[in-house]
Amino acid sequence: MLTPYFCIGEVLKPQGIRGEAKVRPYTDDPENFRRWTTLFRKDGENWTPIASRFSRVHDGFVYLTLEGCTKPEDVDKLRGLELYIDRANASPLPEGMFYLADLIGCEAVDEAGKNLGKLTDVLQHGPTDVYVFKASNSKTWMAPALPDAFPEKDVEHGIIRVNSERLKEVAVDAD
Repeated sequence: MLTPYFCIGEVLKPQGIRGEAKVRPYTDDPENFRRWTTLFRKDGENWTPIASRFSRVHDGFVYLTLEGCTKPEDVDKLRGLELYIDRANASPLPEGMFYLADLIGCEAVDEAGKNLGKLTDVLQHGPTDVYVFKASNSKTWMAPALPDAFPEKDVEHGIIRVNSERLKEVAVDAD
């Protein structure tokens, strides 16, 4: 199932005296905050819209004013709050591309149809992403997101096809 919301940033702290917030962006292009005038916060299972007014991007951080924030104390209460956009406002992707958030929860399946585990995280700490899976026996395993190890990703059906032989060469147990 495709995720209806994407986490695009986290409120870090107040900036200045007029209720502006410093936000760590989780997007490829922080300038996208300029066009996102309605953000969302997750409240349990509910999504609450928050009006947002963009100020600037500086040193890789986004500065904006969130609805209801008129002084630093208002922003201080939001420290750590994750901000989301809905799918309708996400940047369109080229054919065959997908959002990493849509991969989370997909099942790794080998050529014989055997389920190897559910994708729980995508680590992005170097030139190649690393997929983290939780197997049905509660073991965790990881593998670099190489096209020859994961030749097909069907996010609409929640399946990541794997090449078993290549996977044996690159996967490691994380436990």
